[in-house]
Amino acid sequence: MSQLIDSFQRKVDYLRLSVTDRCDFRCVYCMSEDPTFLPKSHVLSLEELSWIAQAFTELGVKKIRLTGGEPLVRSDCDKLVKLLRKLPQLEELSMTTNGSRLSKLAQPLFDNGLSRLNISLDTLNPDVFAQLTRNGKLERVIAGIDAAIAAGFRNIKINAVILRGRNDHEVLDLVEFCRQRQLDIAFIEEMPIGLMDDRHRHRHCSSDEVRNIIETRYPLIASSKRTGGPSRYVKMADSTIRIGFISPHSNDFCHECNRVRVTVEGQLLLCLGNENAIDLKSIVRQFPADIEHLKQAITDGMQYKPQSHHFNLNAAPQILRFMNATGG
Repeated sequence: MSQLIDSFQRKVDYLRLSVTDRCDFRCVYCMSEDPTFLPKSHVLSLEELSWIAQAFTELGVKKIRLTGGEPLVRSDCDKLVKLLRKLPQLEELSMTTNGSRLSKLAQPLFDNGLSRLNISLDTLNPDVFAQLTRNGKLERVIAGIDAAIAAGFRNIKINAVILRGRNDHEVLDLVEFCRQRQLDIAFIEEMPIGLMDDRHRHRHCSSDEVRNIIETRYPLIASSKRTGGPSRYVKMADSTIRIGFISPHSNDFCHECNRVRVTVEGQLLLCLGNENAIDLKSIVRQFPADIEHLKQAITDGMQYKPQSHHFNLNAAPQILRFMNATGG
């Protein structure tokens, strides 16, 4: 079988596929307060998304994560799940969601073959939640998490971005929430993408700081668990859940990077922290039935995947696109 190998001999077998740049939240670390979104003609159709996913799986990609924006604001997302589940080479199909629509959609997603969910939850305080998301309702997300558990999803992971002075006092509360529901949790360092002012620059909270907070209550034990993503996991002696740390600043994982992203506009992003991109949408639309042409463009693009990202909290962001336009 074909494989995607970059110029640093890293095998790429994981695709993060964005299905929309739209979201029902306006999280402070993800988008501007008054964002502009792509017109429909710029967005990949259901069939184009499926076609690109097929090309990647024929090139050795085993895992696809659907992202956004918020993927579930796209009304045909459950249909896409059903289409992708038919790809014979695909071993895992997962999704990152803010959870706000899972009360209605968790069961159909599970029934259509979605393997796993990552659900964003940065705080358990309704007022802080409204501030961080600018308009979100905490109770809807918690109801969505419970609906996902009831639907049959296992190995659900909570993603929490910790910001100094905003929610760093809730680290232990989030761990307790996950212990009670048997959910894994990953604590994520904020990435300097999009426009950041000096106030934002000083809210960075490192993985080591978060780990130290947890260890005031729970001694942490090294874990061999890996999911094919960037999390480094630990565990607790009295619980089966795992705690992950995603550390693009303090402990980057570039040397073992196995993933690329495709935005909903069809840009193949070779690295989250670089602007290198290949326009797959133009190829799909110019050669709509030629999957070999598409596969060749993807294969050729691997030579542009950089060795590492370079995030610097003391400098202006080099990547001015926001996360909702990038794909989580």
